[in-house]
Amino acid sequence: MAIFSKPNVPQFSMDVYQNEYLPEGGREVNAIVTVTATGGGTIGSAVAAPHLYAPGEGPSAAVVLMVDCSGSMDYPPTKMRNARDATAAAIDALRDGVHFAVVGGTHVAKEVYPGDGGLAVADAATREQAKQALRKLSAGGGTAIGTWLGLADRLLASADVAIRHGILLTDGRNEHESPEDLKAALDACAGRFTCDARGVGTDWEVKEVTGIASALLGSADIVADPAGLAADFTRMMETAMGKEVADVSLRLWAPAGATVRFVKQVAPTVEELTGRRTESGPRAGDYPLGSWGDESRDYHVCVEVPAAGLGQEMLAARLSLVIPQPDGGVRNLGAQGLVRAVWTDDMAASTSINPQVAHYTGQAELAQVIQQGLDLRKDGDRDGATAKLGRAVQLASASGNADTAKLLAKVVDVVDAATGTVRLKAKVEEADEMTLETRSTKTVRVKK
Repeated sequence: MAIFSKPNVPQFSMDVYQNEYLPEGGREVNAIVTVTATGGGTIGSAVAAPHLYAPGEGPSAAVVLMVDCSGSMDYPPTKMRNARDATAAAIDALRDGVHFAVVGGTHVAKEVYPGDGGLAVADAATREQAKQALRKLSAGGGTAIGTWLGLADRLLASADVAIRHGILLTDGRNEHESPEDLKAALDACAGRFTCDARGVGTDWEVKEVTGIASALLGSADIVADPAGLAADFTRMMETAMGKEVADVSLRLWAPAGATVRFVKQVAPTVEELTGRRTESGPRAGDYPLGSWGDESRDYHVCVEVPAAGLGQEMLAARLSLVIPQPDGGVRNLGAQGLVRAVWTDDMAASTSINPQVAHYTGQAELAQVIQQGLDLRKDGDRDGATAKLGRAVQLASASGNADTAKLLAKVVDVVDAATGTVRLKAKVEEADEMTLETRSTKTVRVKK
């Protein structure tokens, strides 16, 4: 284990779990990499968190809240009021010194506060002013989320801070711009700020909301009852206030002849990172991990190495953590890990599956079969949906993922969890199905 330490910021450590032994001719090496940040500020602290850049650069964070103000937010009328109350609660959770703004989103994006093309700095007075401005929010118009993100990006870019974050709330489908327009906006914002996304009610599109959060390395969730928005927004803002290091990347070096098959986050959620690689040197690439506070996440790395003879050893991958610097270079956070390959004729050693690798392989499959099962159910393929969701029940039961098991039980009747024997329910509440789909990528940590 290697540790990077600097006063008042998180210390990063990295642990690698794998079975390094391969049979003769074996080429695929799998490892679970646990990255942990500890010793930074307390999440939700009222004291401005320091960051990893030079002193005197200004406030550590900037946050833009994007609130859906389309016409559908008026049905029922309490929905808009709940959204205003939730945004006010999030503003109350801002610590002093954080830059912030509120954007009202319809088929266009409008600055609600401060309204001067920039960001306000949080203190008692500006928080109260922002909450007063929220009272003027009313519902009317369409939905073009790409314009909201574009305005948030411009506002966030105006602040010289380490952490840039967005919180987005929508209650409907993105009907007033093309999917290509939304993708272009997400591509433009990726790497510039992180964003948590929430769908309220049941009239929004799960894949749109989860796609926004995935592209911008944030969280996604459903708030089926608008009355729950204030508590959810407060938790989101408190988590955002706990982030102290931005733009962390996992740098992976592999030897000549090796191929990186995939890199994915597997806890606390499944998130595919393979396609987000940026080249960083000879045989090395960087995978974005987003912003960090005091937390721990797990990643699954799979590398295909050239075959070697029995008794030979090879370094299959060297892992490190880096963050960008103003001069265009990077700073190495010091946490490093090694993935090894050793060829052996010991069948017991080479066929043993590391418990961490086995666990997270199952969790990734669980997320996949839930999505496949729900899609098949929507397409009317009841047999296919039953098979996939039955496999999901089996995986959730075997891995101890009790939360996902409970969500599955609202969509299927479980006959035998151990064998995955289930029956599709004749009637499923839309909110239950959307909750299962939205939270399908949430995983449980392996018991180490």
